[in-house]
Amino acid sequence: MATTAQTSNGSAATASEAKQRFFAFLGRLMQRPAHAAGIIIFLTFLLMAIFGPVIAPYGFNEQIVEHARQGLSARHWFGADTLGRDVFSRVLLGARDIFSLAGTGTLIAVVIGTSLGLISGYRGGWFDEILMRFFDSLLALPALLLALLLLGTLGPSRQSVLLVIVIVYIPIVARVVRSVVLSVKTRTYIEAARVQGESSARILFREILPSVIPALAVEAALRFSYAIFLASSLGFLGVGVQPPSPDWGLMVNEARDTLSQTPWALYFPAAAISLVVNLMADGLKSALQVKGDLP
Repeated sequence: MATTAQTSNGSAATASEAKQRFFAFLGRLMQRPAHAAGIIIFLTFLLMAIFGPVIAPYGFNEQIVEHARQGLSARHWFGADTLGRDVFSRVLLGARDIFSLAGTGTLIAVVIGTSLGLISGYRGGWFDEILMRFFDSLLALPALLLALLLLGTLGPSRQSVLLVIVIVYIPIVARVVRSVVLSVKTRTYIEAARVQGESSARILFREILPSVIPALAVEAALRFSYAIFLASSLGFLGVGVQPPSPDWGLMVNEARDTLSQTPWALYFPAAAISLVVNLMADGLKSALQVKGDLP
């Protein structure tokens, strides 16, 4: 009975401590309204991406000819484009399309970049030198220019854009991870692990990786936001995801020739890109940093 009571008290104390930490996190975050707005926008678009097919009143390519060029109304909240497609439905469904594309590309880039950065920074020597010089040659080119060069070889498609995001962001993630590894690998507890005969893999992923995670989490949030911008930019230029996909950049490209007739078909997807890339990036970055400040 005493043991059961102690266990219950311990669980209650743990739950109370977790609750206090959560409210402390919210309090610190709400002291920065712009950052809190970024988190809210991220969660809003994330819910749109998850539940978009359920919420959207029309299909992303459903054309109602008699509704073509109709302005904002109860039937079409964001108006209709020149083909009679509902802009609200396309923006809503485009959230899932672009979040899945940018999210998958960022996840793969972070996993590969983290692995290469860990190995390069820990091993050093000729491997580190050759790999970093290769990455420097890639980073010497602007991300959009490198993406265009790669797509010129691969051809425009969703799979090509995914591969481009991975290739463009692996060097950036790897360099961030490597810089942390270089500062950590000379610490006493790493030397102690070597003396105890622990394998390199165990040292990398059990001893060093936890020290990398805070910087990596912030970098991953930024890469995710920039991946959305990169994918949208490629769609706008016509070399990314192809029609009739509801890609936001592609929607802006398709609507610019009819701006005087259907300005809403351009403004709403452009606003979605702006909100997600700018405010969401700041919100995610600050939330991760604030969370890291908690005791």
